[in-house]
Amino acid sequence: MGKRIRVQRRGRGSSTFRAQTFRRVAPSRYIASETHQDNVLKATVQGLMHEGGRGVPLANIRLENGDDFYTVAAEGLSEGQHLEIGPSAQIGIGNILPLEQIPPGTLVCNLELRPSDGGKIARASGAYATVVAHTVEGTAVKLPSGRNLNLNNRCRATIGVVAGAGRTDKPFLKAGKKRALMKARGRIYPTTKGVAMNAAFHPHGGGAHKSSSMKPTTVSRTAPSGQKVGLIAARQTGRKKRGSK
Repeated sequence: MGKRIRVQRRGRGSSTFRAQTFRRVAPSRYIASETHQDNVLKATVQGLMHEGGRGVPLANIRLENGDDFYTVAAEGLSEGQHLEIGPSAQIGIGNILPLEQIPPGTLVCNLELRPSDGGKIARASGAYATVVAHTVEGTAVKLPSGRNLNLNNRCRATIGVVAGAGRTDKPFLKAGKKRALMKARGRIYPTTKGVAMNAAFHPHGGGAHKSSSMKPTTVSRTAPSGQKVGLIAARQTGRKKRGSK
């Protein structure tokens, strides 16, 4: 009888595979739009803080009415800086406006995909989107992937680029640093290839010189968790033949 493979152990939901959510600061989302739908609210950056597993600094924004929320910080934002939130806010770094009030060519981040969803697009470090044009179908926005998308005019966005650009250019240097990041995100690290294991420990294990699994790596969609590894319910494997559809 072999040991339980990784996907079986992960499915049980033990603390080994669980993200350290208790260490997180707060959700990053805009406050409800009804509080500043028709006017402009003054706000102040109370502080910038780090959250484990997140590559972007979090900014604590305090509104003049006493409410506060956390959002991803834009590049150039500083503690104590005054911001404006609302349709009539100025076009300045960190200010939050509806897309219909942002002129074309402006770099924005933390866009809402739908009005009042709190922000879904361009939230990674160094990410930004570009307002292209205002049309009858909504506001055309160029996403970080290069794709153009029409969004509702009432969707909000932050002026500027997300802070932390170039974060991925620096190597981790030590495996322990990478392990701490993966632990905070609930990822598996380090990983071992199935073909490098013994046959008793993984369906792909065994074989001459461990160069291949010596058996097909395709598996049925209805296979049990101990077998469900590799190419799950694959329509085809390998390269397509020339001329085939």
